[in-house]
Amino acid sequence: MLIALLRRHKRVLLRLAGWSLLESAQTFLLGFALARALDDGFLAGRAATGLGWLAAAAVAVFAGAWGTRRVYGAVAAFVEPVRDELVRAVVTRGLREADDAALSRLTQQVELARDTLAGLVLVARTFVFTAAGALFGLFALAPVLLPVIGCPLLVGLALFAATLGPLARRQEDFLAADERLAAELGLLAGGLRDIEASGAHDRAAASAGERIDDEYRAARSLAYWGVARTFAVGIGGRLPLVLLLVTAPWLLRHGVTAGGLAGALAYLTQSLLPALQALVQGLGTSGARLTVVLRRLTAGEGEPPAGVRHESGAWPVRLRGLVFAYGPGAAPVVDRLDLTVPAGERLAVAGPSGIGKSTLLGLIAGVLRPDAGEVTTGCERVLVPQEAYVFTATLRENLGYFSPQLPCDEALSGSAEAVGAGPLLERLGGLDAVLDPAALSAAERQLVALARAHVAPAPLVLLDEATCHLDPAAEARAERAFAGRTLVVVAHRTGSARRADRVLLMDGARAELGTHEELLARSAFYRDLTGADPSHPPLPLGDPYRVDPVAGAGLASDGGHVVAHGAVGKMEPERDVGDRGSFRGE
Repeated sequence: MLIALLRRHKRVLLRLAGWSLLESAQTFLLGFALARALDDGFLAGRAATGLGWLAAAAVAVFAGAWGTRRVYGAVAAFVEPVRDELVRAVVTRGLREADDAALSRLTQQVELARDTLAGLVLVARTFVFTAAGALFGLFALAPVLLPVIGCPLLVGLALFAATLGPLARRQEDFLAADERLAAELGLLAGGLRDIEASGAHDRAAASAGERIDDEYRAARSLAYWGVARTFAVGIGGRLPLVLLLVTAPWLLRHGVTAGGLAGALAYLTQSLLPALQALVQGLGTSGARLTVVLRRLTAGEGEPPAGVRHESGAWPVRLRGLVFAYGPGAAPVVDRLDLTVPAGERLAVAGPSGIGKSTLLGLIAGVLRPDAGEVTTGCERVLVPQEAYVFTATLRENLGYFSPQLPCDEALSGSAEAVGAGPLLERLGGLDAVLDPAALSAAERQLVALARAHVAPAPLVLLDEATCHLDPAAEARAERAFAGRTLVVVAHRTGSARRADRVLLMDGARAELGTHEELLARSAFYRDLTGADPSHPPLPLGDPYRVDPVAGAGLASDGGHVVAHGAVGKMEPERDVGDRGSFRGE
């Protein structure tokens, strides 16, 4: 990611390098002028010459300060466009995916990335040009000084480079463990009354303890690699100082002057060691953090949130051990569900209302985060809910809302015709017609939403009762329009289940998978749900009120009132409903 950013801003970086060269002249003169002031000036009895060299070093300090001022302007010219790119990426992702973390990314993570990136650019630039100026100065003083100082410096840098990858992974592990611990503690704090009432102290403590232990292990591993980083600084920055002092007699015998030794010490203590410490600290800590933040901010469009991930390939949908509940004390709506939907398959999800069908589609779409388990998709996906969203704009803008680039008019019209919205398009006045959402019926809004999903380049389509306001023929036509794509549809009518390759039956206790014919053969509940059992009246697959008229049983006092419809074998909690006798003699 950082390499790509550097390539896009080469011109600004060249300007930054130019001003840094001016700044590096200060580093070069720091040791060289000191050596000449001693050897040619004060030690030779020529004080004026010594003062002249020190004055030259002082002038270089002022020139370096002016160069530093220009350096900060070049860094700003590099970092601010990068910040703008990150803001655009976050806003685009938030609009297309209803990303609930977009506000946090804009107000915190983007600013963190900008500030950290600016600091890293300054640190890396300072080390490169400081090291270049110091090593060139050492060579100018006496070439024999280079192996004494340069060899351990290179070894220290190599050791530090070897720790960067593991250190970044440990840093990411620590941040992830910290986020999981914060989420766990938030759930526990919100459910303290329930924990106390249910006597779940031990279970809650054990759950929190696991998260604390995870963070402790991550922090300990990170600290170990921090020791390696400190060791690299010792080898690259402090060992040369020891070697310079130990080899001083040998160096003096091989042409190094007293001024040269003093200059070499100045290069080490005033330039190389501080620059190396800043580099190791900056890249080792801030660099790892920046890598993690940039990965989250610039994840590809359609990148799912935690618990949902993409794989390359043909677009299968895989659910592994999926668990989801609405709240820490609630019973799971989806409980340890394992499911694989092959590419191109049409899967119908059936079951009474409130059983978790829409929840399941929300988990696959990524708008809900699983409590446990994993959702794997291999492609972009589009979710069309029951309440279709249409906004005040042209029909063209409404239909192209899910597409990265606005499709051509032929593609928009073709998708509208495919899902059965052609007559609506003609009645409204074409693609340039401005829609008034309040003037459209529920069925018309669904047709617009279906055409929008059809024209979008999403191989995975999720229809959450998205055709419930259409008649059966129109519903069948809309579903057929998505042939060739992976389709998961919440069955509103029996026809959706019949047209599907397989049906996932959700009954609250477990999920059953099979073809429509297989489920009719082995599941009494499915026969009851679809009306295939002659002893029961047909029931809609998604009655919005979960009630059904009482079947006329020939009772003399049948009042025709309604009773709740639930899963077969469902038991009411004890003392929830009392039997207080007959109702009007029935």
